[in-house]
Amino acid sequence: MSSQEVEALVVGGGQAGIAMSEHLSEQGVPHLVVERDRIAEKWRSGRWDSLVANGPAWHDRFPGLEFVDLAPDAFASKDQVADYFEAYAEKIAAPVRTGVEVTSVRKKEGERGFRVETTDGTLDTRFVIAATGPFQRPAIPPIVPDGPVQLHSSDYRNPDRLPAGAVLVVGAGSSGVQIAEELRRAGRRVYLSVGPHERPPRRYRGQDFCWWLGVLGKWDAETPAHGAEHVTIAVSGARGGSTVDFRALARLGIDLVGMTTSYRNGTLGFAADLATNIARGDENYLALLDEADAYVARNGLDLPEEPAARELGPDPACVVDPLRELNLAEAGVTSIVWATGFVNDYSWLQVDAFDEQGKPRHHRGVSAEAGVYFLGLPWLARRGSSFIWGVWHDAKFVADHIAIQRGYLRH
Repeated sequence: MSSQEVEALVVGGGQAGIAMSEHLSEQGVPHLVVERDRIAEKWRSGRWDSLVANGPAWHDRFPGLEFVDLAPDAFASKDQVADYFEAYAEKIAAPVRTGVEVTSVRKKEGERGFRVETTDGTLDTRFVIAATGPFQRPAIPPIVPDGPVQLHSSDYRNPDRLPAGAVLVVGAGSSGVQIAEELRRAGRRVYLSVGPHERPPRRYRGQDFCWWLGVLGKWDAETPAHGAEHVTIAVSGARGGSTVDFRALARLGIDLVGMTTSYRNGTLGFAADLATNIARGDENYLALLDEADAYVARNGLDLPEEPAARELGPDPACVVDPLRELNLAEAGVTSIVWATGFVNDYSWLQVDAFDEQGKPRHHRGVSAEAGVYFLGLPWLARRGSSFIWGVWHDAKFVADHIAIQRGYLRH
């Protein structure tokens, strides 16, 4: 690349970058997409082997292309998702340049635009779209300084890759519950540390939860409910998809514990919040069923009733009498998998677009620094921003904003 100019630079060749490219092309904006690895690389090498999409194929896709050889209600494997984005990039003739990492972006002094340094040279651009997504730097709480093998869920691949012995999985979102269940089905002793969560029904009255959240208007929520900013969602498409049920996980033999809070002399401490977290997850689950039933009645829909969905059953012993401490050596715990999310890393984007905590300052992806945009972040514009289809719609808004700014700049 050496040195060149491009009107818009999209940094990241995953789902956000490909969606951005499509909409920029429709607006006639000359642009370049740079990706340090392959297209959709995180789907290929940043996930465990058995991962599938959390939404069905009819829902988790862009409008312009369906999944090949996959039933609409099936859940795409991680490799199928990666192949899908490669095919989409080819379909729209996205100008993607792989193997190129952006090392710095700075505002040009005394003139419009930005100077961009990459591993393949320098370029000048008027617009920069940070489409690197939310999975940038694994977040591992500094709780356990020694002892078992520790890895983030993004580095977990399969049970055979872990040392023999019991495993503690920390985190009760989609990744944590799926990894814990896979390990247990492989014969491992598993402890699952459960924090606050939402757990929607996978299907209810014949419809997937993605459909219910759509017709009930929940995908359009612009901010999390008060107090739920850090509440994770527990949903799974594994083995054809099923509702995440912590009681069922306990019956499978998984030992549920509260949030992991401390470590001393080889012993982990857990908060006394397990029963509360389970109960609040139940409340969220039942509230959605109530809203779904009301929607069916209000609209006269012919959807089969499902009373069994409300039968939660008794709390398992591990919830009634929760474990508050665990000596890892005595319990035979040789591995800890931290399913604790990610933190942003925009060290390469050296512009005035971040708050004191380093979080992007933006409205629907339009940043506080003119000419800089963000895409692919949770709650970027609404709840649906975390899903593949939501990213596509967010990208359209950003591209439209860029087109408007181009109009002003021409004058």
